[in-house]
Amino acid sequence: MPIAVKENICTRQGLSTAGSRILENYRSPFDATAVARLLDAGAVIVGKTNMDEFGMGSSTEHSPQGPTRNPWDVDRVPGGSSGGSAAAVAAGIVPVALGSDTGGSIRQPAALCGLVGLKPTYGRVSRYGLIAYASSLDVVGPIARTVTDAARVLQVIAGPDPHDSTCSSRPVPDMLGSLETPVEHLRVGLVRSMLSCANHPSVNQAVEDSASRLAGAGAAIVDVDLLDPDIAIAAYYIVAPAEASSNLARFDGVRYGRRAALPDGASLEDLYCATRTEGFGPEVRRRIMFGTHVLSSGYYDAYYLRALKARRLIRNDFDRAFDTHALHALLMPVTPGPAFRIGEKDTDPLALYLEDVYTVGVSLAGLPGIALPAGMTAGENPLPIGVQLVGRPFDEPTLLRVARTLERQSPAMNFPA
Repeated sequence: MPIAVKENICTRQGLSTAGSRILENYRSPFDATAVARLLDAGAVIVGKTNMDEFGMGSSTEHSPQGPTRNPWDVDRVPGGSSGGSAAAVAAGIVPVALGSDTGGSIRQPAALCGLVGLKPTYGRVSRYGLIAYASSLDVVGPIARTVTDAARVLQVIAGPDPHDSTCSSRPVPDMLGSLETPVEHLRVGLVRSMLSCANHPSVNQAVEDSASRLAGAGAAIVDVDLLDPDIAIAAYYIVAPAEASSNLARFDGVRYGRRAALPDGASLEDLYCATRTEGFGPEVRRRIMFGTHVLSSGYYDAYYLRALKARRLIRNDFDRAFDTHALHALLMPVTPGPAFRIGEKDTDPLALYLEDVYTVGVSLAGLPGIALPAGMTAGENPLPIGVQLVGRPFDEPTLLRVARTLERQSPAMNFPA
């Protein structure tokens, strides 16, 4: 199987720059565990894919290589930060690509490109060889055209790894065996509170239609409530930048990465400042500065600790919903709307951050989530709309079973290539 690999996943073949000038021309001496397992299974790497720098973005516009374009409409973004991987699959260059998901970076571009994007449970897939953004959130997973292809890739890349202490030692279940099993007697929670008037009408309609299709296939649909997703956005954009400020401290011109050229007599502080100013783009600098701020002694308790408490409440809220209603999966939106135009939100970071409003909570809770196509917007230039299914921790087989049922019941996508 030919595959493409996101630029922040290390491969011996090609560059592994994480979409950043500070790692320009970096060639990894080893393959990431997920890559090595795919190569051992017979996969062939076709190339590396563009991304938002260090995974910090939702549009794949923040890259030294320039923006990636959505194959459905080249004036629009493919989502991010795994937008290059999504665009490669949607354009028919490869049937499957590896991405990484920190707060929605697999699921959001998959939805905007009419694809299947699978974020496994945190710890299901080794992070060894993934250039870190936020270590407690980063997950490697596949983007594909079908649920079956995504399941096949997960079957190969999942499993314990001695190189990654955060990787679970749980045995890997059969991801493919129950894909075609009917969903009668399964219970799916519909998070109706996320069907907001702020969403594009096609998003709400796609979620309602997906619930009807699952009900028609025999699943029981149960209305459930979750915490306001704005809480998750606030917590995520404290926790993730805080971890990024620590992880990216190593890129200073001394130990790793690009080194700025300075005149004789320049101080070490000058080297740090020049190297990081030249090497990091504006969005990465913004998040590093904010992360450093919330970790400082005067604000650690006020911001970072409160965000960690909110993260625990979010996980508890998901657990409560699953346990109280005996659910097997949750159904909710992936994004508030279809792909937006390139440059439309480039000067408004908050508007771009809100693209992740329905995905970051799942990441903070460490749960498996899958985005899959659910139709197109109405009008002369239709664009893909996706929905999101969320499963119990380490129960990807059931999540994939529900996703495959919904895929069978949904109209086929007529890809642009």
